Amino acid sequence: MTLDSAALGIRIAQARTDAGQTQAQLAATAGLDRSAVAKIETGARGVSALELARLAQAVGQRVEWLLEDGPAAVVSHRIRRDSESTAATIDRELERLARDVEFVAEQNGALPLPAREPWQVPSSTEDAERLAARVRVELGLDPEQAVHRVVETLAPLGFLVFVEELGPDAADGATVLLERGAVSLVNGTGQRGRRRLTAAHELAHFLVADDYTVDWRVSERATSDQAEALFDRFARAFLLPPEGLRSSWSSVAGDGLRAAAVQVASHFQVDMATLARRLVEIDVLSASEANSIHGIRTTRADIIDFNLLVPYELEQDTLPRAYERAVLSLYRGERISAERALDLLRGRYTSEDLPPLPAAREDELWSILL
Repeated sequence: MTLDSAALGIRIAQARTDAGQTQAQLAATAGLDRSAVAKIETGARGVSALELARLAQAVGQRVEWLLEDGPAAVVSHRIRRDSESTAATIDRELERLARDVEFVAEQNGALPLPAREPWQVPSSTEDAERLAARVRVELGLDPEQAVHRVVETLAPLGFLVFVEELGPDAADGATVLLERGAVSLVNGTGQRGRRRLTAAHELAHFLVADDYTVDWRVSERATSDQAEALFDRFARAFLLPPEGLRSSWSSVAGDGLRAAAVQVASHFQVDMATLARRLVEIDVLSASEANSIHGIRTTRADIIDFNLLVPYELEQDTLPRAYERAVLSLYRGERISAERALDLLRGRYTSEDLPPLPAAREDELWSILL
């Protein structure tokens, strides 16, 4: 929906607030008088195309963000959100991603965003375990299999996971439902094991169709929110299935507690705190035994001695492969420009990385001229 002057003014004011600017600061950056910015924000003054472009650049937003509403869940969340919320950073990036994904999906039907019926929110730890087992079956994972390449594993569900470095003060992750599918943004600042746990936690929100969620310290918080605690349990069960964890631990337990923890954490690609907690949950270790795992750190010598898997997934700048393919397909088909493709690929590509376009045939040139 295109916005009227009053709504546009509200959007500009919100973008300015999110960017931490005063009206005077915005006016100086955009080359306007402060009084002009004040009138624009109240809808009392119109905005030229050039002024709008300058205002958008000054607040770090695209012009389209100022002119058009985003996905329904984003709009609903924006209305509820306190404009001073410390979640503004991840909110802003998630909305940009949601807009990009919706644009690409509209232009390219090959992007996998199937319609899904929501699953029931778990009400017990047993429910959370069953939910994890159920989605593993849907993904074709056997009961003992570790989940490697988690971003690509989850994409066929219509759950697109992006990773960006947002800083230590930002949330661990956030997810927004689209008309079909969902976009999830994981903070790439933390350890890789925590990123994987966050992605699995966000998957639970997607499966039960939470429209918009922001999660801070996944699995570290003391929370009275039963659903969030059960989504944490789901995440551990998804990444560390009981059968697989018991089998893996049993095969190396004779090497001693430290060696076993290092090898099993590497196999399932989780952090030590998550491994320790899960071993207690499935009654493999006592709480006192598991406590000693928390301080274990995997060393370079461990990687050599145990021939450990060194994962490269969920790097600090990760795009789902299906999304990349869809954007490149649009570029190859000359549906979008190189500049738009690079923008959609969010700085991960340079112009040299884009595929060469086929030369136009002579008969095509004549058809254009005629």
